Parts: sequence; structure tokens; C-alpha cells
Amino acid sequence: MKGKILGILGLLIALCVFMTLMTSDPWYNFSTSRFLQAGNIQNLLSRTALYGILGVGVSFVIITSGIDLSIGSTVCLSGVLLAIFLHTEYRPDVASVVTSVNAKENTFRTALPIPGLSPGDKVRYSGGRRAPTGLYTVRSAQSHVVVVEEKISRDDDQGEVARALVVTSVERSPESGVGARIVIAGQHHLKARDQLTLVHPKSGLKTEDILSAEIGDLSTTVMIRNDPGERLTSEWLAIPQIRHQRMSVPMALLSVLLIASTLGLIHGLLVTRARLQPFVVTLCGLLIYRGLSRWLTGDNPAGLGEYSDSLCQLGSGRLTVYTNAAGETFGIPYPFFFLVVIGSAAALFLNRTIWGRYLFALGRNEEAARFSGIDTGKITLAAYVVCTTLAAVGGMLFALDSLSISPSSFGNFFELYAIAAAVLGGCSLRGGEGSVLGVVIGTAVMQILNNLIMLLKISGTLEYAIIGSVILGGVLADEFVKRMAAQRRLRQKLQ
Repeated sequence: MKGKILGILGLLIALCVFMTLMTSDPWYNFSTSRFLQAGNIQNLLSRTALYGILGVGVSFVIITSGIDLSIGSTVCLSGVLLAIFLHTEYRPDVASVVTSVNAKENTFRTALPIPGLSPGDKVRYSGGRRAPTGLYTVRSAQSHVVVVEEKISRDDDQGEVARALVVTSVERSPESGVGARIVIAGQHHLKARDQLTLVHPKSGLKTEDILSAEIGDLSTTVMIRNDPGERLTSEWLAIPQIRHQRMSVPMALLSVLLIASTLGLIHGLLVTRARLQPFVVTLCGLLIYRGLSRWLTGDNPAGLGEYSDSLCQLGSGRLTVYTNAAGETFGIPYPFFFLVVIGSAAALFLNRTIWGRYLFALGRNEEAARFSGIDTGKITLAAYVVCTTLAAVGGMLFALDSLSISPSSFGNFFELYAIAAAVLGGCSLRGGEGSVLGVVIGTAVMQILNNLIMLLKISGTLEYAIIGSVILGGVLADEFVKRMAAQRRLRQKLQ
């Protein structure tokens, strides 16, 4: 195995030298190399880390002589589930769903009574299919029926009516990061991260984030993030919006990991108990998880909303190491630290625990391992659980890096990249061989090949052809070296 690692490491070094020379102008002036630019190295580290996590996961399955073709779809499903679990919506503090709109009688019939409405108050109707969105003055409000002064042009059976409150004062704030101080009538249980929708009969509406709120006896004072502009006066009305999030961040992350682990457990049970081929089981998973992702999102892109600037730093941020005189910075991407931790834990498990030795024994000869007293079923289950769990970790990091998940394409071919990196790194598809370090180096080789295509301006249509050819060459070279070594050992025995 050490020879394989040295071989793939030599290929990695050769590729780095080749790229440095080919992207320097002139070739001997390395300071001009586009390959060695800070941004390019950071991107390579990030891509290697993200794909490396997937490669480490699939290596566990490959060592057992299995295969997992569902990695790309698991990546997609994990990203989609994370976006769904972290979904945040804002609902009006005082509002009700509309069950019918009667244009003839100028009435809104609501599912629930709207508390505190009196003649002369303002309400905002929105979300209808036919009736227009707008502000209306309340003539009377009794139970589920709100009668308004203005003429309603069309009947409807959908929408929402929210109470619009009087803005009693507006003060621009001199503080940095604070837009304005706004006082609205009434007591409202607002807090930081809620929102305030400001509405004007003629000027439209704008929604602002709330930094803080103070609840008084007759009014509520809020500090909003952005300056609403000179046009904002007490003529505007306010609709407090309360923030509702499906799950907390830790619960969302844990839920995705638990779901992925369960999927891995199902894979393992189908392989060990139902005696199905890993290829068939994971191929079905590939199709099922992709279909679920598209169904859950309605085949529309899923985003991470307000977490684009905070949590997403885990996927796209970096730890700055140095800044040069020109102001350019170099940092280590955060996903790289995930790879270091995961890779170290995986290497310790495989090389320093009895369970790791069981895993290799299972891959070399399952029947012999079983006769030796090894519970091969549990070992196989653990391998598939590790694979899908790490695919979920990688999927969430990919989602946090890209900020948007397109369920029809997100994660496509990722399983091939992961398997190819594992095979390049020394994992044998026959099982019983493999190392975490080799997988990481194999992943780096794959990413440098991608980088080569981009920097040398090779047609993108040849990307897969080039990568496939290099992988084939690497596997053939490995097989050639293996046979030469076997022949040399045979000659030594004969002598």
C-alpha cells in the first residue's frame, strides 16, 4: 500500500510541476504562474476537501468489496433537506386567512377573527388570485367578517388580511449599522430578527429587518437595519412580521445526518439480509433520492435564505493565513479542516482499531472472515452508514458553498468522482485494500486535472474524456506494477 501511495503522490507532484510551468510566462518565472495564485490554490483546497470527504466515505464501502452509486443523489437530498429544515418565513402578527371575498358587499370573510379591529383602522389584503392587493379602511368588523369602505373589484376565495398599524414617529439613527428608529401604535411582541413591512397607499411597500424592539404601554419602538429613505414619514403604515423557523440550526444539521445514516442502514440491510447486490441497491438509491429531492422542492431551486451570510461561511469561508503587501490574502478554506478531522478519524479507525482490521479482512475474503468469528453483517452495515453519513456531510458543505441547490443537477456524477478518487488512491474494487491518505491524494489529482482543463483553456467538452483517460492510465499502471511485483516475488521463491 505504501508503494501505491508513493506512486499517486508522485503523479500529484508531477501534475503540480507541469501546471506551474505551463501557466508561467515565461515558463521559468514561477511568480507569474496562474496555477500558484492564491485564489487558485484556495479553490483547489476547497474542492479537494469537499470531494475528499465523499471519497473517504465511499472508501469504507469499497474496502468491503462493495460499491455505492447513490452518493451524488445523497448529496443532493442532504442539501435539499438542509434548505427545507432551515426554511424561515415571516407571518403578520395580527392577521387571518381569507376564506371568501365578496366584491358586491365589500367584505372579507376570514378563517379566524382579527382581534382589535375598529372602524377606521387599516387592513392590507394580499395573496388573492383575482382580487387586487391593497390597503382598505375598516367600516365594521364582526367575528369573521370585515367590511371595508373602499370598493373591492373582484370576488376571491384566497388571500390574507393583516392589520396595518399607524407609524407614530420616524427618526433616522446616527449609529453605524442602524437605519432608523420607528414607533408603531400598540403592544407587539417583536424581537430581533423579526421584520417590519412598511406600507404606503401610493408609494408601495418595503420590508426591513428588526435589530431590536422595546415594548411600551401604548406603543412599540423598533430599530431597523437599513435607512428606509427620506420618503418614509408617519403617513406610512406598519405590519409587524413574526419570524418562524422550522428547526434550529443544530437540530437541522443533526436531522440531516440521522436521515442519511438511516439510508445507509437500509442499504446495508438490503445487502446483508436481503442478499441484494450493492450495485443494484445503490443504483435504486441513486434514482429514488434524486426523485425525492425533485419532489420535495417541486423541481425548483432551493436556497438557504438568511443563512447565506452566516452559516454558509462553513462551506465558502476561509481562515486567513497571511496578507501580502498588495492586500491579497491567502486562507485555508473551512471545508479543509473538516477533511483533516474526518480523514484523521477514518485513518485511526482503519489502521488502529480492531474494527478496521475486520473491515479489511471482510474485503479480502468474506467467508474466511465469517469463519474467523467476525460479524460480517455488522461490519458491512457500519461501512454503508459511514458512507452515506459522510455523503450528507459533504452534501451540506456543498450546499453551503453554492448557496443554491438545483435538485435536477446538484450532485450529478459526484459518485463517479468519489469512486475514481478512491480507486486512484489505492482502493481495490475487489476489496480488502485502501488508505485514507491515498484517497485524499487521489482526490487532489482529480481536482488538479479539472484545474488543468480550465487554466490551459482546453474545451470543457473534453473534461470527462481527459479525466477518464488519466484514471484508466493510473489503474493500468497500478495493475502493471502489481503484476511485476508478483513476478519478482515468484522468481525470488524459485531461486
